[in-house]
Amino acid sequence: MPEPHPDPDLNLLLHKAELEAEAVVARLRVFVGLGLGLFLTLVVNPSEAEARDSVLARQWLYAAGTIAAYLVMGLVTWAALWRGHFRRWMIWPTATIDVVFVVVSVRLSMENTGIGGDAVFVLPSIWLAPLVISFGALRVNPRVTIYIVVLMVLGMTRLISIGAGQSDGDRAVDLFLSVPPNVMRLTMLALAGVVVIVAVRRARALLTRSISGALRSANLTRYLPAQLAPRLATGGLNELRAGRRTQMAVLFIDIRGFTRWAQDREPPEVTELITEYRGRIARVVDETGGMIDKFMGDAAMILFEGERAAARALDCAEGLLAEMDEWRQTRERAGETGLAAGIGVHWGEVFSGVTGTPARLEYSVFGDTVNTAARLEQLTKGQGMALIASAALLEAAGAEPARGGWAALPPELLRGRRSGLALFGKAQG
Repeated sequence: MPEPHPDPDLNLLLHKAELEAEAVVARLRVFVGLGLGLFLTLVVNPSEAEARDSVLARQWLYAAGTIAAYLVMGLVTWAALWRGHFRRWMIWPTATIDVVFVVVSVRLSMENTGIGGDAVFVLPSIWLAPLVISFGALRVNPRVTIYIVVLMVLGMTRLISIGAGQSDGDRAVDLFLSVPPNVMRLTMLALAGVVVIVAVRRARALLTRSISGALRSANLTRYLPAQLAPRLATGGLNELRAGRRTQMAVLFIDIRGFTRWAQDREPPEVTELITEYRGRIARVVDETGGMIDKFMGDAAMILFEGERAAARALDCAEGLLAEMDEWRQTRERAGETGLAAGIGVHWGEVFSGVTGTPARLEYSVFGDTVNTAARLEQLTKGQGMALIASAALLEAAGAEPARGGWAALPPELLRGRRSGLALFGKAQG
């Protein structure tokens, strides 16, 4: 039997799955009730039955009453679930009622017809027992299914023991309507229940693993970029912790003069501006398939890897350039201070991986490529450019600087590098 899991989110989702399964069972009760009622009405006419045989008439009334009660139970349960009034503990009494309906229906038929326990399996109503047990296959709680199977087997055992061995009919018929064959039938019913229990346990285990995996990924992506979800699903956190070296495009963007602008502003105004600024960045990054590694105040670090990474980074850089220009003009038309941004982007090898503790994970990218991209963004101030890209990025993207409107900049010997770096820039529009 499944033990309560310590994860409250997992328990909540499992309980929700149990209630959803119970809603399916409730609808099936209604379907079964309507189907049996329709069949009983079409096959057995109550007025004709009364004229021919009072026993048959009473049997019709017993069957009709049982079916009607079962239909009402299904409707009431369905309505309670739909309105949100059904509680998880109510699954147990409804499961009990399922079994009681079968046992009571069979017992009434036995009393009405005078049939003893030997012949109980000739009564049509007893074949509701496999149907009720099969309802357990739809549930995701094996304990409820075990309870149904045990209760049903005990009820059937009691029924076949009533008046057993008292039949004095045809010997050939009695041979198959006696205690040993009935015990065999009961055993087969119990074994069918065991199969259903095993199926439910397996379904529960698979559901638990699936939900646990989804919750782990969801919890991790609270701290890690959403683009890492596929890698988490295939290799898990350990693979990300191991890290790897790969070719990436790294882009930095930063607002020019933000610190000076924010000095005399109220906090709500600063918050509103940063929110709008980050929203504009995120929109362009999403359109070009990038990954925002982190926001740092008014700056952002954006990564591109995989197919056409350099080309997508170039598209993102030019898209951000246009977005920032449009934003600046919009603010100026509204009588507000127009803010520009500097963008630096570079291509090269990086080391990437997840660092930190489970309570505080961080996806980090290290290496000369990252440092160079950050310095290119800073270089935009001194060069009077809004965007500076390295020749390595343009080459990897397959771009032609002359046709793309890029201005060649003097080779720059950046701090930490032994040789000058070929650069190209674009001014604000």
